[in-house]
Amino acid sequence: MKYHVYILYSASLNKYYVGSSEDVQIRLKKHLLNHKGFTGKAKDWVLKYAETYNSKSESIKRELQIKKWKSRKMIERLIDNFCLKKLSSLYVFFI
Repeated sequence: MKYHVYILYSASLNKYYVGSSEDVQIRLKKHLLNHKGFTGKAKDWVLKYAETYNSKSESIKRELQIKKWKSRKMIERLIDNFCLKKLSSLYVFFI
């Protein structure tokens, strides 16, 4: 079974949220439902980044590592680097 670390972004709050889950899409739907947690404050969360791991403990370890950064710039750098890698792989594909 695969586990994922993910980063969500809310434009209305201008905030990021870092979490981990077995199924990112189902978890995102839960974040968008009415609840009292941090993500319940907004309904515009979008997935910006995800990593996949082979074990729950690995994904939680990575989630905590990212949360310990407490740095918006580092999170945005992680997302930007991910997007650049995706774009460069598409570029190679089309050549």
